[in-house]
Amino acid sequence: MGVTNQKRTHPFPEQFEIVLNSIADAILTVDADNKITYANVAAEQLLGSSFPILSRKTLNDIVPFDSPLLALADQARQKNAVVTEYDVNIGNPTIGDLKIDVHVSSLIGDPEDIDGGALIIQLQQHSIAQKITQQQTHRNATRSVSGMAAMLAHEIKNPLSGIKGSAQILAADISEEDKPLTDLICEEVDRICALVDRMEVFTDHRQLEKKEINIHAILEHVIRLAENGFGKHVNFVELYDPSLPPTLGDRGRLIQVFLNLLKNACEVVPTEDGQVTITSSYKQGVRIAASDSDEMLNLPLEICIIDNGAGIPHDIKSEIFDPFVTTKIGGTGLGLALVAKTVADHGGLVECESDGGKTIFRVLMPAAMGVGKNK
Repeated sequence: MGVTNQKRTHPFPEQFEIVLNSIADAILTVDADNKITYANVAAEQLLGSSFPILSRKTLNDIVPFDSPLLALADQARQKNAVVTEYDVNIGNPTIGDLKIDVHVSSLIGDPEDIDGGALIIQLQQHSIAQKITQQQTHRNATRSVSGMAAMLAHEIKNPLSGIKGSAQILAADISEEDKPLTDLICEEVDRICALVDRMEVFTDHRQLEKKEINIHAILEHVIRLAENGFGKHVNFVELYDPSLPPTLGDRGRLIQVFLNLLKNACEVVPTEDGQVTITSSYKQGVRIAASDSDEMLNLPLEICIIDNGAGIPHDIKSEIFDPFVTTKIGGTGLGLALVAKTVADHGGLVECESDGGKTIFRVLMPAAMGVGKNK
């Protein structure tokens, strides 16, 4: 719902409202009954409603009935202090799920606040800077794996080859009864070598040969693979922006990224009514500073893989892209770490949001140089 230009009535002098409307965070004020008495422009945009509409509502009308925001408002009144909580869901049917940081405090000196229960509420969306910091953490963890893989390849694979060779020689001179033991040694050596081989992927620092790629062609290819293999039981929903411009990348590497994300999604959805939604959209204005220069990078291409599985456990959610972190029984925890590395090599970002019954993996990619959104 767009923001209208209807006349606003507000409890602040005009010069104060100019300041409040210049703030990027959403600002609301409510009276003692939680009726909304003010919303700045950022709040209108965040909540998808104009102030004249919001002024006819209470907090209970705009957030879920079990939203922590309502409890925070009560706490702020009782303690007469600033109350803060992070990752609060204030989503509603109009805007969908929306997790933000909330700061609530008493509104001091409001002449119309007879009961002393007026509050000012600051709704702070996670900034791109926070996402970049988290992504840098993933990259640092990946670099650690790179060093470990190089060390393992040199210090472990060579001795393992000797162990396997010795076991094969012993197998020729022992009884049939003991051969399963030498077979077991060989199998375990092969298993460890395979794991080291997977980790060696992280040591590949060669420059990618990037070409202009239609990301939809990548997604459609991956979905066809899924439909004929691991995703036969899944209902795939494709919601694409047809005017999305191309990106620059390595086709094979990007296929591996989205194949990995899609496979993970298909493995966690219910056997019945399992659904994976793939979306693409153009987000103007998402810019970050490159880690190795002063150049600002635009990341307008957003691709989301959304599943209706049980979600990621809260205790590992922030570390899901770190190596060796996994929710799979028998998993190595290298798949998402490789996704993070590959997306970073393409100059992009990958992030994860997960709540009960819904998980979103969001990939932000640059557009090809000099290419804007197609008209």
